[in-house]
Amino acid sequence: MNAPLRRVGVVVMVLFGLLFANLNWIQAYKADEYRTSDYNGRVQVAEYERRRGNIEAGGTAFALSKETDGELKFQRAYPGGARYAHVLGYKPVNLAETGIEKLENDFLAGTSDQLIANRVRDMFTGDQSGGGNVLLTVSKGAQNTAFEQLRNNRVDAAKGAAIAVDPRTGAVQALVSMPSFDPNPLVSHNTNEATAAYNKLEQDPEGPLKNRALGEVLPPGSTFKIVVAAAALENGVGQQTRIPAGPSWTPPTSGTPIRNAAPSICPEDAVTLINAVTESCNTGFAQLGVRLGPDKIKEKARQFGFEQEDLTVGHLNEGGHPVAASRTGSMQNADGGADPAALAQSSIGQRDVRMTPLQGAMIAASVANGGSQMRPYLVRQLLGPDRTTSHYTAKPKELRQPVSGQVASDLRDMMVSVVENGSGTNAQLRGYTVGGKTGTAQSAPDRPDHGWFIGFALDKNGTPVSAVCVVLEQAGPGGSAEAARIAGQIMRAAIADPGGR
Repeated sequence: MNAPLRRVGVVVMVLFGLLFANLNWIQAYKADEYRTSDYNGRVQVAEYERRRGNIEAGGTAFALSKETDGELKFQRAYPGGARYAHVLGYKPVNLAETGIEKLENDFLAGTSDQLIANRVRDMFTGDQSGGGNVLLTVSKGAQNTAFEQLRNNRVDAAKGAAIAVDPRTGAVQALVSMPSFDPNPLVSHNTNEATAAYNKLEQDPEGPLKNRALGEVLPPGSTFKIVVAAAALENGVGQQTRIPAGPSWTPPTSGTPIRNAAPSICPEDAVTLINAVTESCNTGFAQLGVRLGPDKIKEKARQFGFEQEDLTVGHLNEGGHPVAASRTGSMQNADGGADPAALAQSSIGQRDVRMTPLQGAMIAASVANGGSQMRPYLVRQLLGPDRTTSHYTAKPKELRQPVSGQVASDLRDMMVSVVENGSGTNAQLRGYTVGGKTGTAQSAPDRPDHGWFIGFALDKNGTPVSAVCVVLEQAGPGGSAEAARIAGQIMRAAIADPGGR
């Protein structure tokens, strides 16, 4: 063989070698990527060959699949519309799935390893088993009430959120974010229409796609005083201990005085701690916070759950909806020492303090549950396609214990006093002991204040049955009182219809 032919032969062998290597690379390493690619039409068609499982609450399917005559054999539908949008998420054809639809995608689609026995059986029978079913903890009554009360609030707040949990287990009883959206257009098989619907929502300045119950933080106002009160109780202050108060107080190094919301609130020079909580005494808590110092307040907030980066709400074992971290912000000066002005403002839930509604509900739940804070969750059970086989049942887990039983008892007494004698009377429920704390938080100089309420309900035996947080953004005067009223209605509904736990 002459030299030119040998060179050609070598080149051909190298090319075959490269081709063979590329083939193995694709089969061994890239197969999953290509198989699951959004651009792989055959995968998409195959996915819709199998009926996707239901997502249910209280025995009703709020995410289900309907048979069609099109190339994609099943159409996802959400009978609850905007009412359940931020709980369920959505599963579109070409866009990314969200919420519970994303968290339990493999189980709902029937491709989970937990359902392999069904797929093996299908190979022999020729059947096409559907996906598994996800049962939620949500109470239909509480969810409906939260949605309607937020949508029709009496202070015309366009944005807000409400979340309720069972203090004993962490099971989410209701989760609503307003404004909400209808997920049905997003799952249209006409992908152009679905994309247009998504773009419209995404560009809406009101932010309907935002989950304000879990993913947004705001200054919590006076609801943060419960955290400061907890720190005080652990550092030598009792319910009846008198603390400095007065109509106005200017922190050292600051020329800006702190005042109470009304002249009638703790005008005396000193008040008991329980009265300071009941009346929501800004001057008392500002001075108390400066006395305690930043380290004690920040550490107590951390023990309640502030600064937690990795909390999710969904499946107790596998994550879920991401939760924004609540923050206490800086309470120190440039030299690292305590900044009395910053500390005073932070102690009444202003300055850089930021909180999610979930965090507010968890504070109230911890107090109601004797100091034990349970891990919040939404997925109660996973049932196979035949609905007789359970693949998962939630077992409640303690997340942390931010306060002792005695401190929790003292806080409970003070929060009950707020509802019975203070600013939270709108949350009262006949036949139940209700405790809570209102909060009014400054938004911006040219915008109305936010209104908050965190609270809990105990039955006649002292057993906690619900804990809730409601926030009405830029609600203005009366916002916290309206938040308290809505919270009471949500807890009433959760008691009447406890949902899955």
